[in-house]
Amino acid sequence: MSSATDKICILGSGNWGTTASRILAENVHKIPTIDKTINMYVYEEMVDGKKLTEIINTRHENVKYLPGHKIPDNVVAIPDIVEAVKGATLLIIVTPHQFVEGMLKKIKDHIDTSRTRAISLIKGITIGKEGTATISMLTKEYLGIDVTVLSGANIANEIAAGQFCESTIGYECKQSAHLWKQLFETPTFRLSCVDDVIGVEMCGALKNVIALAAGFVDGLRMGNNTKAAIIRIGLVEMRKIAPYFSSTIKHETFLESCGVGDLITTCYGGRNRRLGEAFVATGKSMETLEKEMLNGQKLQGYSTAGELYQFIKEKNIVEEFPLFVKVYQICYEGADVNALFSGLNVSLQNSI
Repeated sequence: MSSATDKICILGSGNWGTTASRILAENVHKIPTIDKTINMYVYEEMVDGKKLTEIINTRHENVKYLPGHKIPDNVVAIPDIVEAVKGATLLIIVTPHQFVEGMLKKIKDHIDTSRTRAISLIKGITIGKEGTATISMLTKEYLGIDVTVLSGANIANEIAAGQFCESTIGYECKQSAHLWKQLFETPTFRLSCVDDVIGVEMCGALKNVIALAAGFVDGLRMGNNTKAAIIRIGLVEMRKIAPYFSSTIKHETFLESCGVGDLITTCYGGRNRRLGEAFVATGKSMETLEKEMLNGQKLQGYSTAGELYQFIKEKNIVEEFPLFVKVYQICYEGADVNALFSGLNVSLQNSI
């Protein structure tokens, strides 16, 4: 008889979700209280005439989102989200942030909320007239369970290839943080834990807007000095806007992998940077580039830039965040990309 008391379900199967499945499928063998079979919810689509779930379950490879990397055979792809969460007590949420609320509505009546906890790997937030909703907030609202977050300088393909990197776990419950660290940490994927869930989430979302700006710099064929300035000014604005979202966010969180580490790697190697560069080079819209370049994945920075600007405008603090505002105007209002550099504040301190 199995002694397992917990079961894992991964909600999402993009490149990061698939990479996470490979880590979890190995580490789960170290924890006797967790079922060794991992369910992975896969949005069903056809690839070369075959169902993606069928390919994953027979070839043990996600040929669309993480080609070239084998998935252990204890990961089972399931196209029905309700079926995927059946019996699950450990949820890994890793879908595009635009789809999270709908997903939570579908599963809320099909999990045991008294036993279930979740971790979000999503770098996105929803900012509207009713305020800011992070993934942890949405999950608590719909499921009423403990939610931890994981975010950092984590390009999925590099992690899948076993390259050394680090990430940050933001927690409210220390026991949950300890369990998730056991499940996700490897010799080449190192984790630190901080008691600042909202801070970790905000860093993961806001850096995507700065990465678009870094991409604009590359599209203009400017050099490392210019990009370094944009990254630094972006970090200043990220820290400066944090208290408007939550008074509990800790400034030291911005020095973790989820903050400055993720900002650097995204501004040099992430998809938001790539599309920012292509936006300048091709003159195509962000929506068109997303379809052409991301193979079905979603561009988080573009949608966050729009939501962030509306938040800044409603708070009447437009003049305090010129870089965030410039990115919005370039993406949504057709502003000249060269206007990115005008009127930027260069210091948190008072000038003389």
